[in-house]
Amino acid sequence: TDTRPGLAVFPFTNGGSLGPEGEDLAALEVGIQQMLLTELAQNPALRVVERSQLRAILEEQDLVRSGNVDPSTAARIGRLVGARYVVTGAFMDVYGAFRLDGRIVDVETGEILKTEEVRDRKENIYQMLVDLSTRITAGVALPPLQVAMVEQRRARAIPPEAVTLFSRAQVFQDGGRHEQAIELYRQIS
Repeated sequence: TDTRPGLAVFPFTNGGSLGPEGEDLAALEVGIQQMLLTELAQNPALRVVERSQLRAILEEQDLVRSGNVDPSTAARIGRLVGARYVVTGAFMDVYGAFRLDGRIVDVETGEILKTEEVRDRKENIYQMLVDLSTRITAGVALPPLQVAMVEQRRARAIPPEAVTLFSRAQVFQDGGRHEQAIELYRQIS
C-alpha cells in the first residue's frame, strides 16, 4: 500500500481576461490543472491522482460543466479518488497582469487549510505555476519539493504560447478530438 499523502488537483476556474488584448482563457482551466499536477508530481514524497481518474468522477457527478466545486464537494470527490488533499483554484488576466489563486483542502474535514496567490505578467505563467506548486503545499504537513528541483523547474523557459497550445490540446484530447490535439502538441515543439 502506498502510504504517501495523496493529492488531487481540480480544474481551475476561469475568472476571465480583461483589457484591450483580452482573450478566451477557457482552455487554461484544464491546462493549469495538468501543469500544476506535473509540477506537484516532481515531488516523489507525494502521490498525485491522475487527472483522467478525477475527470471521470467529475463527469459522473456532472461537475465538469457546472464547475460547482466548493470545499465540501472537493473533499467528497477527493475521498472517492483516494486523495488526502485536494487543490482547487482560479485564475484571471487583468490588462496583462495574471493572477493565479490556489487552495488546498483537507479531504477528511473539508476545511481549507491554506490559500496562496501568485501574481505576475502573463508571459511568466509557467514560473507562476512552479511557484504556486511549492507555496500551496508548504506548511500543511506535506513534504516539500527539494530546493534544487524547484530551481531547475523555475529555470525552464516555457513561453506563454506553449502553455496556451498545451491547454487547448488537453481540451481536444479530453473531447476525443485526438488529431487536433496531436497537431497542437506538434506546434509546441
